[in-house]
Amino acid sequence: MNFSKNLNVNKSSKPVEQNVNDVSRISQGAAIRGDLSSSTDIRVDGQVDGTLFSEGKVVVGESARLSGKLFATNIDFWGKMDGDIFVKDTLSLKSSSVVNGNIHVRRIQVEMGAQINGSFKMISEQEYDQLVSTMVRRTEPAPAKPAAKSGLNPFAPKPSAPKPSASKAAPKAEPAAETPVAS
Repeated sequence: MNFSKNLNVNKSSKPVEQNVNDVSRISQGAAIRGDLSSSTDIRVDGQVDGTLFSEGKVVVGESARLSGKLFATNIDFWGKMDGDIFVKDTLSLKSSSVVNGNIHVRRIQVEMGAQINGSFKMISEQEYDQLVSTMVRRTEPAPAKPAAKSGLNPFAPKPSAPKPSASKAAPKAEPAAETPVAS
């Protein structure tokens, strides 16, 4: 067999496939209070109260309830939002969606039945980037450390308490006197 033909293949010409584990998921019944930032796609079927930011696509399911701010490159929206939405490229509001807030978007698609209670502002990609830089606090991931050394492994055995030294030992308790039992 001649394998030399395969060695010259330009790997950069292939599209990068996204692994299912590259999508952050907030399942139905889960609730997040606070800010969430992701460099990958996010699927929300639960509740988020705070700022949600994704450098990728956000899919908001029918059971999802969001309040705060939502930032993403693209959004497919079926759920309910109380707050403002900022989209770098395309927002697709599905028929079951309810948005109580302002929408800042480059392109929008609205299905019949979608409810929007707020204003629209069409923005460019540059305006989106400016809004993100002023409104979103992105955190850089900390360098990976082994869990055992960092003490962050919840399944690691807990260290035992230090034993007192002989000079500081607590006095021994005397045994309790026995009480006679009546027959």
